[in-house]
Amino acid sequence: MKISVIVASTNRPQEIAQLLERLAVQTLPPHEIVLSVVSEKDLPPHVPDGVKVVMGPPGLTLQRNRGLEMVLGDCDIVVFYDDDYLPVKTALAALAEAFAAAPSISGATGVVLADGVIGGGIDHETGMRIVHDFEAKPPPPPRVTAKTRGVYGCNMAFRAAMIGDLRFDENLPLHGWQEDMDFAKRIQARGPTVRVDGFAGVHRGVNKGRSPGLSLGFAQIVNPVYLVKKGAMTRKKAVKLIVRSLVSNHWKSFRPEPFIDRRGRVRGNWRGIFHLLAGRADPKTILTFK
Repeated sequence: MKISVIVASTNRPQEIAQLLERLAVQTLPPHEIVLSVVSEKDLPPHVPDGVKVVMGPPGLTLQRNRGLEMVLGDCDIVVFYDDDYLPVKTALAALAEAFAAAPSISGATGVVLADGVIGGGIDHETGMRIVHDFEAKPPPPPRVTAKTRGVYGCNMAFRAAMIGDLRFDENLPLHGWQEDMDFAKRIQARGPTVRVDGFAGVHRGVNKGRSPGLSLGFAQIVNPVYLVKKGAMTRKKAVKLIVRSLVSNHWKSFRPEPFIDRRGRVRGNWRGIFHLLAGRADPKTILTFK
């Protein structure tokens, strides 16, 4: 199994370097690594020989698609890692074994040992301690443990032959909120997506380089409605996401976390509501925000 790894990143050269260190110690080395960035300043001072770089306009879906264009046709599995993800050293080997044993699956997500998005971020030292604790134990079987409705964008993988002409929806700009669920929904028509236990790691949830709260708040309202209209999300799921975002942002705006722009998200939520009331559902409207 030849595995290509794509990393879409903006303004996180240190995190890229730390992820590259983890990819360098994989028991099954990646066939190729592609860094999809916006400019030279997004790259670490030293990019190892053999690591490919592609540059272009910012936006998670745009950057992932540029990476796809570089690897399809020359690999068996495409892995997307967030730049702040720390995979265990057996992650790619476990993924390859699971895909080889189950030829019908189209995609997979792994086990997140810890997720810093929930609590304001995990520093590199702590993340590595969690990784090493996992590696010190006998590795879990690289088995498929469950079918999934979607995949988690920080560590997701797809069978290259089943990707074909599918691409991430570039109408979901900037952070591309829910772009991973949308892509998974479409590829599931070609085979189920699953969870692979051995495909594990730590998602640090670094806040540096994230978009302001205003644009994310808008996306939290508009993106689900857009995805319902295109048939990529159920109404029930969209309502659940929107209500959860509204309640969480408004409640926590009274005592916002230092690492989240809650009040910006609240303003974005209401912009999104008025946008929908005007009879529109265009996620790309955030590109006009000042």
